[in-house]
Amino acid sequence: MALRLPLRPSLPDSLQTVRIDPSILFRVSGHATGEPYFGAWNRNRFDDPNPDPGSRFGTCYLGSSLAVAVAETILHDLKAVRGKFAVALALIMARYVIRFTGEPLLLANLAGNALRRLGGHAGLTGATSYTTPKRWSAAIHGHLDRVDGLLYMSRHLNDERAVVLFDRARGKLRMHGVTPLHQHLDFGQVATDLAIGLSP
Repeated sequence: MALRLPLRPSLPDSLQTVRIDPSILFRVSGHATGEPYFGAWNRNRFDDPNPDPGSRFGTCYLGSSLAVAVAETILHDLKAVRGKFAVALALIMARYVIRFTGEPLLLANLAGNALRRLGGHAGLTGATSYTTPKRWSAAIHGHLDRVDGLLYMSRHLNDERAVVLFDRARGKLRMHGVTPLHQHLDFGQVATDLAIGLSP
């Protein structure tokens, strides 16, 4: 019998948390300014599902490495053909790698045994439906620990971690650097590792 993922986590009085330095995070963005940007569109995995757009909390998605940030953005909706991804050159040229500095971020841990103790499993970040992950995000956002966001396993690079920040973390980090994606020193290796090829 398949273990069903509960619609909401079983939250203890105190969440299992981790603190991370924002300087280790990567964000791939279509904008060279205005970051971190917190969207409230209710479209992504851990967005606020509140039906009232004016009352939603915003979210900002980042990766623990450049590879995660690329996999979760550039490759998010692409399918590999014969083990390779064809990515339009214009898309690569229009993206930037954003780095941050600031205060340590307090994140609810949704990986490993911390996730299991909340009643979760890999389906939280691996399933194509976002309905349950959004409800988990809203429940954790409302917890008294007032965490800055969530740490979880990337769906598109599932041996590395990703981060989603809630908009209340806005004051804790600021842009520290911006580099066009195609000029980033690590992009060539990331493109090789992820089998990214350029298409016209």
